[in-house]
Order: sequence, then structure tokens, then C-alpha cells
Amino acid sequence: MKEFTMKYAHTNIAARDWKALAAFYCTVFNCRIKQPERSYSGEWLDRGTGLSEARLEGAHLLLPGFDDNGPTLEIFTYAEMVETADSMANHRGYTHIAFEVDDVRTVYDKALKEGGIPLGKVTEKPVPGIGTLIFVYFKDPEGNIIEILSWNRE
Repeated sequence: MKEFTMKYAHTNIAARDWKALAAFYCTVFNCRIKQPERSYSGEWLDRGTGLSEARLEGAHLLLPGFDDNGPTLEIFTYAEMVETADSMANHRGYTHIAFEVDDVRTVYDKALKEGGIPLGKVTEKPVPGIGTLIFVYFKDPEGNIIEILSWNRE
């Protein structure tokens, strides 16, 4: 059997306002927009997504800790959006993205100041043989769940 080269490419967030949500991630997590910004429509997009008359705009964000060729966070706004129920950490399927940070409390405070929505409380948990995990879950301004975490290593 032939071996195939694979690598993780991106995660997408469908946003009500891609520019405002991208600004949140750039401000809080030091992401950067990877040019060019995107504006897509046409039969090829409908065929690939399974939608009809899809139109979208958005951008890929370069993630902290990776170079310009690393995985991205793709944030798009579709001309027609379908609303869904608010997600919670225990919903089936994809539930959150996570960022490892130096100081959970400082980044959490910054996220809330920039429009983040609290879910949990900053929590510390000793993990034998590894160190102490410090983490918290919250939502971005559009309700997508984010975990931030750090480790105090033993």
C-alpha cells in the first residue's frame, strides 16, 4: 500500500462577522492574518461544500508557535448562515480549540476584556509525573469554546 504524506491544515469557524472575530483572535492570541483575504463563490464551491449558491468571505489566521507554513485558523462568513444551538463542552462533535499560554489568568482577563464570555473558572490540577495543569474554558465573542492552558512542570 502506498504511503501518503499528510499534515494538519486548518480548522474553520463560520462567523457572523469574520473581521471582528479575526480581530479578537489576533488581539488575544497574537494570531496574524495570512494574506490574501478570501472571497469565494461559484459552482466549484457549491460542488465541494454540498451547498447551493454559497458565497463566503474571510481569512486564514497564522497561529502562535508556528511559522507561515503552519496550520491556520480559518474564519469565514457565509452570505447565508444557519444558526445553531449554543455549544457546551459536553456536546457531541467538535467542541473547542485550545491554546497553551504562559499565564492563563492574564490571557483569560484579556480575552474577557475583548468580548470573551466566561464558562468555567481558572483551575489548577496537579498531575503526578507531569506537573500542575492550569486551565479554563470560555467562549469567544461569537460563542465558540476556547480552552487556555499552561503547565507548571515538576
